[in-house]
Amino acid sequence: MKSLASLLGLAFVLSMLSTGAAAQDASCADWLDADVKKLNSADIIDLCAETAGKPVLLVNTASYCGFTYQFEALESLYQRYKDQGLVVVGFPSDNFNQEDDDAAKTAEICYINYGVSFLMTDVVNVRGDDAHPIFAHVGAATQAPNWNFNKYLISKDGEVMQHFGSRVEPDAEELVAAIEGVL
Repeated sequence: MKSLASLLGLAFVLSMLSTGAAAQDASCADWLDADVKKLNSADIIDLCAETAGKPVLLVNTASYCGFTYQFEALESLYQRYKDQGLVVVGFPSDNFNQEDDDAAKTAEICYINYGVSFLMTDVVNVRGDDAHPIFAHVGAATQAPNWNFNKYLISKDGEVMQHFGSRVEPDAEELVAAIEGVL
């Protein structure tokens, strides 16, 4: 009888240890522990909760850029990999004077014109002294965006893995391979 109680006690301890390890694995990187306003909404996106333990693709976007068409391929990429955990977050920015001043118009372009279903934040600065802390971090780790539609691949543990410039299409072989490598 004593050995059964010992085994049950050991099973409980092992269960708690594995639960603790899983919880630790699912924590977000400190620099992703941020709340951002959802595009054209009063809702707040808890980036820590959304990204904890998942690979992430961060993209600075703009509604009136020559690369705006990339929304369509970003959505396809998201649909292709979301069930494997990929989180895509778009950060509209007017740092390059190509974003609408009206959040409703930006939302219309993203959600209606391009069918975006991945997370989109309110307009933020992505470079310079007033860059959003997330973009200050990824810029310091790789390079700050020098135009719209820069893509930053983040590992499940919050490490900035790679920067892809505006000209790298969301369905480019190098980007897809990098995403598959962190899934």
